[in-house]
Amino acid sequence: MDNDTLTTPQADAFTPTHDDAGLAAQPIGYWSWAAHIAVVTRIRGMLSELGLTQPQWWILNQTLTRRPRAEVVTMLQGYLATGAPAIEDAIDELAVRDLLTQDEADHLELTDAGRELREQAAARQGETRELIHAGITDEEYVRTLKVLQRMIHNVGGKAWHH
Repeated sequence: MDNDTLTTPQADAFTPTHDDAGLAAQPIGYWSWAAHIAVVTRIRGMLSELGLTQPQWWILNQTLTRRPRAEVVTMLQGYLATGAPAIEDAIDELAVRDLLTQDEADHLELTDAGRELREQAAARQGETRELIHAGITDEEYVRTLKVLQRMIHNVGGKAWHH
């Protein structure tokens, strides 16, 4: 990632768009969508610099140890509503690139090149997480997730992430 891509904002330079009363009246649908777009776009851009899609990154993480293909697909198909066919395709793409192997019993395992790329991506993910969390305490982050989980619950939605 070049220096222009991963600049770290000054935590003290941030100013909310509205005062507290104004923010209380803002629509959660808009702000949760805007956060999703901003964060996922940043993550996908960083991964693309390593030659990975987001589903491929998820697969590399899930195959650190030998795992059945069906188990990996089942676990990941719901992530960002990706779907099983996209996960299956991503597995096949990683195999073609010799980043993972699949044995006769459909178990997936990373190759040495896959492990190396996974380690590079993990380090970059750590940097990206630091950027995303700049100026946000763990307590604020946890509170935000609890509020979002409650909102999902309140409207009968389902969300879970391991």
